[in-house]
Amino acid sequence: MPLYTSKSVLLGLTALFSAAAFTASADDITTFTKGGAAIGGTDPVAYFTVGKPVAGSDEYTAEYDEVTWKFSSAENRDKFVANPAKYAPQYGGFCAFGASMGFKVPVVPEAWSIVDGKLYLNNSLNVQDRFEKDVPGNIRKATLNWDIIKDKEPGELTDPIIRE
Repeated sequence: MPLYTSKSVLLGLTALFSAAAFTASADDITTFTKGGAAIGGTDPVAYFTVGKPVAGSDEYTAEYDEVTWKFSSAENRDKFVANPAKYAPQYGGFCAFGASMGFKVPVVPEAWSIVDGKLYLNNSLNVQDRFEKDVPGNIRKATLNWDIIKDKEPGELTDPIIRE
C-alpha cells in the first residue's frame, strides 16, 4: 500500500476542488442553484423536520438572499420565512469541506449534516465522509476561511487556504 504524504493529499484535494469550481456554470456556483432554486429545489426545512432531503414544490416558494427557495409544504415555507438564517445552509450554500480548504464548490442535496442546529452541505457523499472525519475542525477552518472567500468569485480561488 503506498504511503501518501499530507502534501500529496492536499494537492489531490486542491485538484478536486479546483476542477469542480471551474467545471460548474457560474450561475450554479454563485447562487448555488439548479433549475432556478437554492439547493437544486430541495426544501431546506425538511433537513431539520424530516431528517433527509425532500424535493420542494413550485407551489411553495420564498425569496431570500436574492435566491428562490422551494418547500414541500406551506408550513415549511412559513418556518423558513420566519427565520431563514436558522434553515439556510452555512457558507452561502457552498460545500462546507470546500470552504474549509478555501474554495467555493457546488453541493448535492444528499451530502449534508446538521451540527449545533446549523445545516452544512457538501459536494458529494465522498466529500461528506471527509468532512465528518473532523467536523469541529472543518467547521472552524471553513468559518475562518469564509470571511476571506465569501465575496470572491469561485474562479479566483485557485490555491487552498487552510487557516488553523
